[in-house]
Amino acid sequence: MKVTPLSIADVLLISPRIFSDDRGHFLETFSTRSFPAQTPPVEFVQDNLSFSSKGTVRGLHLQEPHGQGKLVMAVTGAIWDVAVDVRVGSPTFGQWVAAELSEKNRDQLYIPPGFAHGFCVLSETAHMHYKCTDLYNPAVEMSIRFDDPQLGINWPVAKPLLSPKDAQAPQLADIPPEKLPKYLAS
Repeated sequence: MKVTPLSIADVLLISPRIFSDDRGHFLETFSTRSFPAQTPPVEFVQDNLSFSSKGTVRGLHLQEPHGQGKLVMAVTGAIWDVAVDVRVGSPTFGQWVAAELSEKNRDQLYIPPGFAHGFCVLSETAHMHYKCTDLYNPAVEMSIRFDDPQLGINWPVAKPLLSPKDAQAPQLADIPPEKLPKYLAS
């Protein structure tokens, strides 16, 4: 497994070892033995599977409290996965990183709690699987506008398909800081 910290070092690009032969291939998508040592101890408690069509943008989503760390991968197709640091007091507050995750590269993105998460589907369709460190809790769920000009995310889609909730999400500046996660320096 190759682990690459991105420009926001808390977000990790994970490239698993792929064992291929004439029959196909095998890879380990998660193991407590090999999960990156760069993260605090992680316990995943929920797995999710999302299916979306080309041009769909989902996000930017987070929970506070009960923030969810996420280990994200594209099982089929390709997605452009985005993590935005929304931890009040963080030196990278409001900054974002992104990675293309696909069934071809099999890369994964680890996004720790305290980040807003979203993705865009690049292929005709995509199945996205992600493991979460806390349970989904609709009472504390928040959304941030995907095209918030303060964030300046360069989404690779001209006319995104959005849910009504995502289309009406507020900009980051409109969310009171006391509702956002706090940065805890390690």
